[in-house]
Amino acid sequence: MFAAMLLFWVGAVSAHELTIAEMEMRETSRGEFTWQWTARERATQRDINPVWPAGCTAEPALLHCGPNGLTGVLQVDGVGKGYSVAIIKIRWLDGQTRVYTLTTAQPSVHLFGTADDQRGMGEIASAYTVLGIEHILTGTDHLLFVVSLLFLVGFNRRLVWTITAFTAAHSITLALSAFGLLALRPPPVEATIALSIMLVAGEALGKEATLSRRWPALVAFLFGLVHGLGFAGALQQIGMPENHLPVALLTFNLGVEIGQLGVVLLAWLISKALAPWPGFAKARTPALYGIGSVAMYWASGRIWAILT
Repeated sequence: MFAAMLLFWVGAVSAHELTIAEMEMRETSRGEFTWQWTARERATQRDINPVWPAGCTAEPALLHCGPNGLTGVLQVDGVGKGYSVAIIKIRWLDGQTRVYTLTTAQPSVHLFGTADDQRGMGEIASAYTVLGIEHILTGTDHLLFVVSLLFLVGFNRRLVWTITAFTAAHSITLALSAFGLLALRPPPVEATIALSIMLVAGEALGKEATLSRRWPALVAFLFGLVHGLGFAGALQQIGMPENHLPVALLTFNLGVEIGQLGVVLLAWLISKALAPWPGFAKARTPALYGIGSVAMYWASGRIWAILT
C-alpha cells in the first residue's frame, strides 16, 4: 500500500545507531584533572575536541584549572558531526561521579567545580527531548518495526490504537529500567527486536486472519515492551542526571514519540504522493521481503553473538 517506504529506508539499513563519544575525567587534587577519550574515540580520526572553561589549561592527558576548580562552560566541538552525543564522565575529588550529556541542542554544560549538577529543569528537558528524537531517527531497527506495523495495519482507525499500544508498552519498560526495577542484558533484547521485525513483516505478507491481523495493538504492545528495553539501553549509555531524573525520562520518551510520529507522517505523505503510480501497490511485497531479509540478517548475527 505504501511500499515506497522500502526505497526510503533501504539506504538507512546500514545507518549507524546513535553515535556516542565518551570522555573520562578524574580530579586528582583541587583543580587538577586527568582526562582522555575512551579507546574507541582515540582510535578514530573524527574531529571532536573539548573547549575547556576559561582559566583551565590542558595538556594531552592533564587539565589544570587552579584553585577555582573546573568552573565555567565546558563545550565539545564536533558534536552533531562525527558524533551524535558526547558524554563527559567526571569523578570528582570527593569520590562522586557525574555524567554530563552534550548534544547539538545543548553542546555545552556549565560546571560548578563540584559534583552538584545545577542545570535547570528546562535545560535538561530540552537536551533529553532532542536525545529521544535522535535515538529513534538513528535507530534503524526501531524504525523498521514501526514501518512493518504500518504495512500490517494500514492508515486506518486501528493504526491509532496500534501506535498507542506500542507507545504505552515501551514507556513502561523504559521507566522500569531507568529506575532500576528491570534489567536485561542488551544482546537478547537486540536479538528479540530483530525477530519482532521479522514476525510483523511476515504477518503483513500473509492474508489469513491471524492474531497479528486481528489484534495488531496486542502484538505492538508485547513487542513494545522489548523495544522499551532497547531505548533504556541507549539511555543508560547516555546517562541520566542526578537531579530532575523524572523530567529527563519523560522528555526522552517524548522525543522518541515525536520522532516516531514524524516517521508515520512521512509514510502517509509518501503513500499519498505515490498512490497514483501503477507500480506502487505491486512494490508492497518486495518491500516486505526486503525488510524481513534485513531483520533476518540482524537476528542471525545477534543470536550468533550471544551463542559465541
